[in-house]
Amino acid sequence: MFRPLELFIGLRYVRAKRRNQFISFISTVSIVCITISVMALITVMSVMNGFDYQLRSRILGAISDATVSSLSGETIQNWQYAMQQVKANSHVKGAAPYVEIQSFLQANRSGGAMVRGIDTTQEPNVSDINKHMVAGSFDSLTPDSWNIILGKDLALQLGVNVGDKVTVVVPELRATPMGAVPRIRGFRVSGIFEMGMEEFDSGLGLINLSDAEKLKSIDAPTGIRLKLDDLYNAGPVARQLADTLGQVYMVTTWMDSHANFFSAISMEKNVMFIILSLIILVAVINLISMLMMLVTDKQADIAILRTLGSTPRSIMGMFMVQGVLVGFVGIGFGVGLGSLLSWRLPSIVKWIEHVTGVTFLSPDVYYISEVPSRLDLHDVLSVALVTFLFSLLATLYPAWRASRTQPAQALRYE
Repeated sequence: MFRPLELFIGLRYVRAKRRNQFISFISTVSIVCITISVMALITVMSVMNGFDYQLRSRILGAISDATVSSLSGETIQNWQYAMQQVKANSHVKGAAPYVEIQSFLQANRSGGAMVRGIDTTQEPNVSDINKHMVAGSFDSLTPDSWNIILGKDLALQLGVNVGDKVTVVVPELRATPMGAVPRIRGFRVSGIFEMGMEEFDSGLGLINLSDAEKLKSIDAPTGIRLKLDDLYNAGPVARQLADTLGQVYMVTTWMDSHANFFSAISMEKNVMFIILSLIILVAVINLISMLMMLVTDKQADIAILRTLGSTPRSIMGMFMVQGVLVGFVGIGFGVGLGSLLSWRLPSIVKWIEHVTGVTFLSPDVYYISEVPSRLDLHDVLSVALVTFLFSLLATLYPAWRASRTQPAQALRYE
């Protein structure tokens, strides 16, 4: 649409020349406002990405990407065959059997928790709890050792530490000469882990797989936990595995158990993007004001150009060049400064905390003790594109008003 003449005149209007110094100042203000808006939006989106990544990695570090279990809810039939079939799938990177028991734990104090029986040689293939041990040893869960590893908050709730005794009560009655009684077994605390998520730190205990089978009086695992090459592809892979294994097995994914949580985070991010985009819209209003004043100031110039043969389309292009240029410069500075701020935000926040003595995310209250930031190229491009479209739309009405200038009326009092 633009020709060299429109581009040349549009660029000249950006620079201050005698009477339009104030207009040039407004152009600078418009650039600064767009820069700040873009920088703020990129930074906020990066922080949202950081929180999403931290929560996702911590939750998915304790649960599996997918789980194979029995439709009856009891032990999984022919689990060795199921293990072979799931491992044959190219998308499955790891598999480990497990037994889950809803239990009641007693020590100095009492509380309920999910006790999970695992094989310590295979569990690291599907989770990273072994990387979050704060006391004791993950490998202490050997067969017939009757050791238990507790989440940090669960250990505090029970009032125990490594080496203490914990009684595990399984609410499943068994017949004895004394009548029906629940299954009870004493365990020794051999380790404590901290995942940074309340769901696991206060409600999960780990024991050896064979010990769990004996405690529950079963002879096979209750399911198989899977690690996939792409957790976002869990749904299609689960359907493939269900078709391969047959109807006696049930395949569920992390999306089935935590889909609402991550959907809420995604929705919050989208809402923040829409709200902060309004800030960009407010900044672009300055651009409209600047162009309207420029059109009023350049009425005589526009009339002369029209008498020299410039078409309304050409006049419109001249003013659109200036508006788009202001938006482009603001976007460039905003993207650069926003990316730099997002990259260095954790260290900047730590410096502010050190100087002021104020802790923004106290580890006693929050499970994430520092402000996370994760810069995403897709978000940067989205912000830049939205800002550019706003800037382009902001130039249309002032440029159209300029193209409608009548030379005779504009030069009547010149």
